[in-house]
Order: sequence, then C-alpha cells, then structure tokens
Amino acid sequence: MGTENSIPVLPAANDDFGGVIVELKETMDSNFFFDALTASMSRWKQEGKKGVWIKLPIGLAHLIEIAVKEGFWYHHAERDYLMLVYWIPETLCTIPANASHRVGIGAIVLTEKRELLVVQENSGRLRGTGIWKVPTGVVDEGEDICVAAVREVKEETGIDAEFVEVVAFRQTHKSFNDKSDLFFLCFLHPLSFNIQKQDSEIAAAQWMPIDEFAAQPSQRSGLAKHISDMCLTKLDEEYAGFTPVSVPSAFDNKPAYFYMNTRDLNPSIPTTMNKP
Repeated sequence: MGTENSIPVLPAANDDFGGVIVELKETMDSNFFFDALTASMSRWKQEGKKGVWIKLPIGLAHLIEIAVKEGFWYHHAERDYLMLVYWIPETLCTIPANASHRVGIGAIVLTEKRELLVVQENSGRLRGTGIWKVPTGVVDEGEDICVAAVREVKEETGIDAEFVEVVAFRQTHKSFNDKSDLFFLCFLHPLSFNIQKQDSEIAAAQWMPIDEFAAQPSQRSGLAKHISDMCLTKLDEEYAGFTPVSVPSAFDNKPAYFYMNTRDLNPSIPTTMNKP
C-alpha cells in the first residue's frame, strides 16, 4: 500500500481505459479506509484517472457506507463481493453498465422416426397445465451455449445428445430482475433414447410424434408455433442454422465459439448434421 503525504493510499491496478481497479482483501477498519480512500482519490484526480472500481468482499461490507458517502455507487454484486464505481472527470461517464442480459436455451431433439423430446415442467408458470414443451434452461456463468444445451437435455431427461446448431434466437426485455433475456433455440441429435427424467424439475418426459406436438392448442401461436414450424421445416426441408466454430477468445486467448452458417458459406466444409 502506497502513501500520500504519509497517509496510506489504496492498492490499485490501472485498467485499459484510463481508470483504476482496487481489489481489497485484507481486514481494514473504517477510519483507516476513509483516510486511505480520501488520499487515493486526491492522487487519482491529479493523475487524470477516469473510472475508479472498488471491489469489496463481503467480509468488508462495513466499508460500503463510507464509499457511498464519498460519491461511489453500486455497479454489481455477486455472492461474495460488491463492486462500487466512481467517475472522476467532469465529463459524460463512460463506465459500462452491469451485464444487461440473461442467456437461456431451448433444445430441439428430433429422432429419425419424427419424434421430439418433450417435457412437462414440475414448477413455474407451466406447472399443472399439461403443456408439453422442449427442454429449456439457463446458461451458467462461463458456459458455452452449445455446452449448456447438451447439459440441460441430460439433466432434465437423461438423454445424451450431440449439439448441431443454433436455429433461432429471441430477445425479450424486463424478463428477470428487470434484465433482458436472450433465448437460443438449438438443434441436437440424440445419442440415447431411454428417458430418465429429473424428478425435481420435470413432471413428465417422453418422445412425442412431431405432428402430435404441433397439434397442441398451445402450439398454435407465438413462440410455441415458431418452434413447431422449425421442427417440421428441419425434418422436411432444407434449413441451415449456425454451427459453432472454435476461435481464440479476444479476452484470454482461450477457445471460444463463433456461430455461423458454415454450410452456405463454404459448402465444402462438412457440418455435424444437416438433418436428423
């Protein structure tokens, strides 16, 4: 920890946008934090810094009020920390907002016998309605869409499946804690057929003829109808979705996925599967 005229300043690392990031880990009393924060802000203003990020672990929650009284505001929170931010220049604040979207998936798993893997939910707004739907779920933090689709199918039904492509997606707003929602409809190829449903979330699961699924009253309008039409089109006509192509991440150089229509872009590139 540095000093500012003999007063300690908070340890900070420069970010890529002219600001600083403070990640506090050691125990600190309120008086010490106030003096260090005041000295640090003075130095950062002199240095022309812009955004200030302070990551406070839950064990230092007693310091939150001090930072807020100095002009910091909440940016986001996780299970074990709170992120506070401050914009120094007297210009338009360019600190990005917290993550604005939740990402979910729906899984179309079709067999060569024109049967679709469907479930009835054991909780939520569809509980007890008798409506059959495709398996759905939320993508975990750090999880790829293609991986999440395979995982959700396995968790809800016990079916092993191979991811093929993203066939459509939907964006909605104010869906969960005032956040927007991105829902990716995925096509998967079944690798097993013996259903073992997840009792905690799934009331029933079965392989259903696609014509019977499409004939449900719930499938005659809105998103549900589009899913039924997508299934039928996938079976009877040519429909190319977006398959995952491995590319290096721009953030950590680890593998990431770029979803693209490889079939039409370069017909010589084989896709995993165009039809079940």
